[in-house]
Amino acid sequence: MRFRFPAIASILVIILLGACDSGPSGRATPPPTTILAQPTSPPQVTITQEAQAPSPTSAVPPTPTTEPTPLAVNKEPLSLSPMQVETTDATRKGALADERTINLPPGFHIKVFAAGLDTVRWLALSPDGVVYATLIGAGRVVSLPDRDNDGVADEVRTFADDLPLVHGIAFRGQQVYVATERQVLRLEDTDGDGAADKREVLVDDLPIGGNHRTRTIAFGPDDKLYLSAGSECNACVDSDKHQAAITRYSPDGTFEKVYAKGLRNAVGILFHPETKELWATNNGRDELGDDIPPETIYNVKEDTDYGFPFCYGDRVPDQSQGGTAEYCSKVGLPAVKMQAHSAPLGLAFYTGSQFPVQFKGDIFVAFHGSWNRSVPTGYKVVRVRMKDNQPDASAGDLLVEDFATGWRVGGDVWGRPVNPMVAPNGDLLLTDDTAGVIYSIYYRENAGP
Repeated sequence: MRFRFPAIASILVIILLGACDSGPSGRATPPPTTILAQPTSPPQVTITQEAQAPSPTSAVPPTPTTEPTPLAVNKEPLSLSPMQVETTDATRKGALADERTINLPPGFHIKVFAAGLDTVRWLALSPDGVVYATLIGAGRVVSLPDRDNDGVADEVRTFADDLPLVHGIAFRGQQVYVATERQVLRLEDTDGDGAADKREVLVDDLPIGGNHRTRTIAFGPDDKLYLSAGSECNACVDSDKHQAAITRYSPDGTFEKVYAKGLRNAVGILFHPETKELWATNNGRDELGDDIPPETIYNVKEDTDYGFPFCYGDRVPDQSQGGTAEYCSKVGLPAVKMQAHSAPLGLAFYTGSQFPVQFKGDIFVAFHGSWNRSVPTGYKVVRVRMKDNQPDASAGDLLVEDFATGWRVGGDVWGRPVNPMVAPNGDLLLTDDTAGVIYSIYYRENAGP
């Protein structure tokens, strides 16, 4: 029988994803007496507070008559100004039926790449450069060809459906791997009609239920499949080895090992394009106040315990879970700390050449936004300054800074960023599961006609 989500299911999925950190606290067992190996400590950085960008307005800034002044390399903060979200007749729908603005640095612009995408979440590029996306609420995988290279998808084609809570997606040659809450599947289009006519279930024992139900996947430089799954609760010892962990599989779905553990909800996982190391965002626990614990990015090392649920941040013991200073002194340190309750999801290393040179190699992180903070935060994209393939410790307060804001206007949240990805032409694509769109952020100097 074919499974399809009714409309109400999509609404419920949006609510579940919005409360990505929520859930009842469980009682933890005492910390284990041994842990996995300790990594080399990354540079220490400080927590940054959300910058106050100009309030977006409906006015469209005039087209500059001269080339924008290049931004100072790693010296000055980004200055954001409202830019109209560019739409076409085909993409002017839903939340974008009304004029919207997003605050961006000088010279940057934003347009809608594709719209009408029910709870769109994760992106992947096919070997021939076609954008694919998962629609978690609709249980679909779609392809979005842009044959004329105008930065707007020509059509939305269903590649596969009947995939409840599909989230992660990754290519291995022409094969498309996807992860639902319960399974990892391999999809193939063997007859070349643009739709998968062959599917194989490779993994069928992922835990279901609980607070964090998304599964993200990525292929490493070793041709192994890496899968991240969040904890079943806000703060507790999980009952399944896959939870609060990143696990590694062979391409045929054979489980190999728990690669790293103690990661409460590492929704975003990505291998560095040069060093080939694994990096991950991580959502901290709730119910400890507005600014504790920090959200984090990890340079994930094999066989390392990152502390959850007994520790958070810079090896701080979570006393409510029985954490101790002795135990926490041996867990992995974060590479970057960020504002608590921002809900960092996807991340992308900027590898393109369209943006100014000072962005080369930097990390863009999508903040999905808070749900349980007295003053909401997030709903934006931030830039993490990098130097020699590591967070630039010399950047100080500029290490993490706002790059794109404006999805929250006063008390109105009309969009929630999820997953950034660098397009073949150097644009930064970005999914928004609330507005149901994929944006393209580009720099005017190198934009096409």
